[in-house]
Amino acid sequence: MALEFLKKILGDAYTEDIEKQVSAEIGKSFVAKTDFDAKNTELKTANQQLADAAATIEGFKAKDIDAETIRQQVDEYKSKAEQATKDAAAQLEAYKFDSWFDGLVTQYKGRDKDVIRTLAGDDRMKGLRTSQNRDAEGKALFDQLQKDKAYAFEDPAAPPYASGTGTTSFGVSDAAMRSAMGLSTEEKK
Repeated sequence: MALEFLKKILGDAYTEDIEKQVSAEIGKSFVAKTDFDAKNTELKTANQQLADAAATIEGFKAKDIDAETIRQQVDEYKSKAEQATKDAAAQLEAYKFDSWFDGLVTQYKGRDKDVIRTLAGDDRMKGLRTSQNRDAEGKALFDQLQKDKAYAFEDPAAPPYASGTGTTSFGVSDAAMRSAMGLSTEEKK
């Protein structure tokens, strides 16, 4: 059981259903540790590449290598280092955007973040990524999606079941039903 602390907090009120609901809500609001660790590892790799490039450059300085060869190698390492920096920055920005968007999905009670992304469309998602006013445009997007594609969002006003519009009276065949159930066929008033 992953959430042992719930037993301590809730005591006798603890149920498996409560644990599942808490786990689901935690999953909606936080980024998985594996995703965070993967991005963190990528960033560390890029930083290590930068450190290696700097060490190589210092190694060339210590050796007395032809100046033209050093210039070529320095330019090569410099371009690699710049590309690694750009890649790391792009990955970090993509991670920040994905986290922000997933937070909006949770805030607006979206049923599935991937479905919401698909409904928003590639053009709107690209526009949000480059937007200077991301929060306002995100709010407008979600307001429109809730209006046009309400099925993709939870409806907090709807009960988990429908009470129905029927009546509880059985009508003409009431006596037959009562006798089938072993009850008296006379209705008590």
